[in-house]
Order: sequence, then C-alpha cells, then structure tokens
Amino acid sequence: MGSRRCSLILGGGGIRGLAHVGVLAALEEHHLPPVEVVGSSVGAMIGAAWCAGVSSDELRQLAIQVERDDLFRIAHGEMALRRLRSPAIYRPEPLADFVRGLLGAITFDDLEHDLLVNTVDINTGAQVFWGSPGLRDVPVADAVIASCAMPGFLPPHRIGDRYFVDGAAAANLPVHPASRPDRDLVIAVDVSARARPGRAVHRLGFAAVFARGIELGVQRMDDIALRAWTKPPLLLIRPAVWHVDLLSFRHNAELVDAGHQATHAVLDAPHALPAPDATGVYPRRRVRVEILRERCIGCGACVLAGPQGQFRMDDDGKAVVTDPTPVWSPVDGYCVTQCPTSAIAALDLEPGIGVPIPAQPA
Repeated sequence: MGSRRCSLILGGGGIRGLAHVGVLAALEEHHLPPVEVVGSSVGAMIGAAWCAGVSSDELRQLAIQVERDDLFRIAHGEMALRRLRSPAIYRPEPLADFVRGLLGAITFDDLEHDLLVNTVDINTGAQVFWGSPGLRDVPVADAVIASCAMPGFLPPHRIGDRYFVDGAAAANLPVHPASRPDRDLVIAVDVSARARPGRAVHRLGFAAVFARGIELGVQRMDDIALRAWTKPPLLLIRPAVWHVDLLSFRHNAELVDAGHQATHAVLDAPHALPAPDATGVYPRRRVRVEILRERCIGCGACVLAGPQGQFRMDDDGKAVVTDPTPVWSPVDGYCVTQCPTSAIAALDLEPGIGVPIPAQPA
C-alpha cells in the first residue's frame, strides 16, 4: 500500500464496536497502521488498547471472551431508591474496572501511537478530545470511561471537577480532528445500525427505543459531516454489523470477523486507496438508480437528501433521476433510506468492494 500518514476514526456502537478489532488486524496485514486513532465510546476503548501496545491478536482473544456481566450490571438499588433521579440504568463499576484492568494507569504520553478520545461535558455541552494539547494530563482510562458513558445507560464520569459522557452526544464518528495538512488519508469505521429491517424496535421497551433514538440522531450528524468532507481523502468502512443489538454479547467472534472482512473487501479492491491529493469520501462505485413512480408521492425528500443534481421533480410532481448510473460514495446512498415510501431503488453495478448500499424496497 505504500507509506501513508493515516488517521483512523473508530466510532461508537456498543458491542458492534468489536468489529474495530478486525479492522485493526486487517490494516496491519495491509501494512497500513494508523499514526493516530480518534475514538468514541467502544471505539475509544479498543483504539486506546491498541495505542497502548495491545496487539490485534490479544484484542481478538479479549473480544471473544468478554461477557455482558463484565461491563453491564443493572443498578437495581439506585433505580429502586431514586427512580427517575437514578443516574443510569447500569452501574459504573464493572465497565470502569474493566477499562482500568485493560489500560492501567497509562498516560497519553506513554502511548505508542497518538490517541484522541471523544467526550462531551454534560453540563456545558463542550466537546472535549482528551489527548489534545493541554488535555493530556489525565489517565487514558479515565478518558475512555467517560467516552463510554452513554447517557441514560451509564452515569457521567468525573474528571477533575467536570462530568463527561459519551462523545457521540456531539459526533459518533468524530472525523473533523483528522482534517489536518499533515495527514494524507483518513479511514473512518462506522459500526452504527443504520437500518433495522425486520426489527420491531418499538416493541422492545424503553431502553431499546431510547438507544435507537440516540443512534438515529448521531447518524444524522455524522452524515452531515461526511457529506461536507473535503480533504484529506476519507475511506469509509461500514462492517455488516447492523443486525446485532447494541448490548448483545452472542456474536462476538462474528463481529470481529465482520470488521476484518469489510476492511479487506475495501482495501483489496483495485485502486483502493485514493490519491493523497484527492477529495471527498471513498470508495466510490457505479450504481443504477431508479424511481418507482407508482410509489413516489412527490414529497421532494430525494432532492434534499440526494447528491446535488441527482434528482429533480417533473411536471407531474414526481421525482426523476437525472443520471441513472452515477458514481456514488458510501454517503450518497443516504437518500435511499430517506424516501418515506421506499420509492428509490439502487443497484450496485460494482459488487464485491465492501460498501453495501441501503436495503432495496420490498
């Protein structure tokens, strides 16, 4: 692959973030180790361990063995005593003990690779990247625990006299710190569940609905950031993990393998890496786009959500495709899922490069 100064962005996604372990292994196999990792939530945890010198093989073994009780135990006492004033559904101690056992008292200056940990001050709303200049004087474990504190599920974590939560409250896929002139490639790994076909989330209770609501919100923010991205070129990897629930621990090995396979699928493709002077989001592939006119209600959502100029409204008030075989980046397919009547059909004309397009209408 050659020498590239690459930043790796590891997003949050609960247990689905175990896919990041497979991503790191595949990057090493392609001789493309990042010089910097930027992580949110589980992405911060796995990225911090790798930056601290834990090998991808060791991370795989740990990922396969970890169980739900190692990280999440319901705070029965707090919820019974304090009810709506309880700080969270789960107790903070199991996850905190796990992270401290993994990272010890290591500081940011002790790491083998640069690391930024994405958090948000729950009181001021400020997004704070631990590991940045002036924000390196705390144990890495504390920054990671704060980044994993998903509001409502785990209580805010205290660092100094401030309280921090999961950085996904501001950006689940925090790409903007990597927009720097000393980087010529960004690889971003999105492990969020962008669609839940066949999953009746509305029937799964408060926790599932609340988590899904947060996830949808952060996905919108991530999509806006990615669609506006210019340089350095960004390679987006989306492992096939969306079918796994946020806190399900029944698919650990499958999740690691999904990250490994998705990364190889992207990097093994011809001309996989964009040139250092390229702009925008990759990989790109040609698709066939069609409007199912019998379903189109003329709402114009495709014009707003689609790539600029891809759709227009005709004299009958129906959507029309201006280019039936465009070249799309992974973020251009956002418009398919935003059509309220599933009237947009998109067929990948270059399958096998590891970037699935959204599910097609039934």
